[in-house]
Amino acid sequence: MGQATLTISSKNYSSWSLRGWLLCRMAGLEFTEEMVDTTDATARQELLLLSPTVLVPRLVHGKVQVWDTLAIAQYLNEILPEAGLYPDDIVARSHCRSISGEMHSGFYNLRSALPMNLKARHQSFKIFSGARPDVERIKVIWHECLDTYGGPFLFGARPSVADAMYAPVCTRFRTYSVALDPTLEAYVETILNWAPMREWTEGALAEPDEIVELEVEF
Repeated sequence: MGQATLTISSKNYSSWSLRGWLLCRMAGLEFTEEMVDTTDATARQELLLLSPTVLVPRLVHGKVQVWDTLAIAQYLNEILPEAGLYPDDIVARSHCRSISGEMHSGFYNLRSALPMNLKARHQSFKIFSGARPDVERIKVIWHECLDTYGGPFLFGARPSVADAMYAPVCTRFRTYSVALDPTLEAYVETILNWAPMREWTEGALAEPDEIVELEVEF
């Protein structure tokens, strides 16, 4: 298929870039990272408006160009099915697709109220009322998966597309000290200590502090 390049934006702030990057790592795809200038209009739209539909992240693989995180997931699953990005069982696989799609198309209030910022820590952060149903819904989703499939990842022993989709939420819950019960706290720890997440976080912490607008607490 030729060489693969994944275009991403800020590792500290860009949740959609993180999702696409994790999916490529999980699939075992060898790729080169290409960082866009965070002052670029497209990158700033993705960061500041928190949109899943702009052209970052973008995977170029030979003649193929894929943007949008779920499209990247589907493409990687087609060319590297042995990676097991989705569960083997059709019931679990349908469940995985459903909650991944729910994250992809929803939870706008949570994304606005708790923007991803791996460098920040807020010990006491008041979540505005509009975002609280999103937080509670995610807790329900996680509990359903962990109780049904046994953890430590959402669909059992190995990570899936769903874990890549919810990984930025784990960082947000840690950044803003969202209260979690022991089961959900253990899941957050699993994700944050997952080797690809540690690699991404190291890059985020080394990133220059240059996007001042994103320091605003919504």
